[in-house]
Amino acid sequence: MCQFCLFTRRRLFQGLAAAAVAPVVLAGGSVKPRRAGLAGLAAVVAAGVTAQAQAAEPVVLGSGQYRYRVVEGWGALPPGYTYHDGAAVCVDSKDNVYVFNRGAHPVIVFDRDGKFLRSWGEDIGFVNAHGAAIGPDDMLYLTDDFGQAVRKCTPEGKVVMTIGTPGKPAPAFSGDPFNRCTHTALSPKGEIYVSDGYQNARVHKYAPDGKLLLSWGEPGTAPGEFNLVHNIACDDDGWVYVADRENHRVQVFDPNGKYETQWNNLMRPCGLFVSRGKNPLAVIGELGPETVATLTKGVPNLGPRVSIVSAKGEVLAHLGTKPIGEGPGQFIAPHGIAVDSHGDIYVAEVSNTYWPVLFGKKPDHELRSLQKLARIS
Repeated sequence: MCQFCLFTRRRLFQGLAAAAVAPVVLAGGSVKPRRAGLAGLAAVVAAGVTAQAQAAEPVVLGSGQYRYRVVEGWGALPPGYTYHDGAAVCVDSKDNVYVFNRGAHPVIVFDRDGKFLRSWGEDIGFVNAHGAAIGPDDMLYLTDDFGQAVRKCTPEGKVVMTIGTPGKPAPAFSGDPFNRCTHTALSPKGEIYVSDGYQNARVHKYAPDGKLLLSWGEPGTAPGEFNLVHNIACDDDGWVYVADRENHRVQVFDPNGKYETQWNNLMRPCGLFVSRGKNPLAVIGELGPETVATLTKGVPNLGPRVSIVSAKGEVLAHLGTKPIGEGPGQFIAPHGIAVDSHGDIYVAEVSNTYWPVLFGKKPDHELRSLQKLARIS
């Protein structure tokens, strides 16, 4: 046996022996020596093994066919890097993961195992990262809400097209693009849908070359109306899914903006990903109640959480039922969602921005803003 193993073994049994004969403190402060013997030592060893096994047990979220393991610590950042907030995330055809964030390095790229590959976007002029989508050709569409623009970029960070006029918002609720646009989605034909957003209540449809084709939506609660259109996605049949956040629903439209149906029983849907194929699934990040610091503090089953929803609007699983927090299996502010070819889910959270909204003060440390949930087959 090597010297390191001998040393480790000696230290282990020294600690166990000390625990087995540790004194017992009685009422009044008197001390009684304890000699546990072999039985006591065995109990200490068993307790230590059990605690170690429990500590190593992964956290699993979801139910039935939709169970996911929380991959703690995935995606280590290089020294000096910080997300500040992970606003959005998308995955390319090689399962590389792009995190659009509000730190000094706007786009941070990892491989599927969480190895840092590169970063870019420092000189593009992003003001506030908000949405990220990716096409079948691995071109990225990055939505900057305060910057009032969508930029189409190569995987290496070259801007090849800009939609909107950076820094120049349209009049609030005019219906013209953009006033704090939020996200993009691509149709099967390569058309570009933009959700618009905080100071508008519209969806805009563009040709692949960036020409505006049509727009729809206005403020309200009726079908086809929006109260903060926050995210958008498409499936292979061309249906358009819109996260109508403050109306607590996802609305579904045809390619020309005709209302089809809506999904309810959601708590402020914020992040939205819809899979491709014949039987698409939606993965929805629900922000949870904004009154979490007061009326609903500590209440389970209200979010923040991630939900799996069928194309018919049936909730198949909730990932995370605990109240807000940083613990494994908890969320603070799910804002962007992506899924890789293995079915693993990546959740970007605007935790550091949202915390003061909830609790009235900034956090005392930078909160976690990216998680990976690995699908259990």
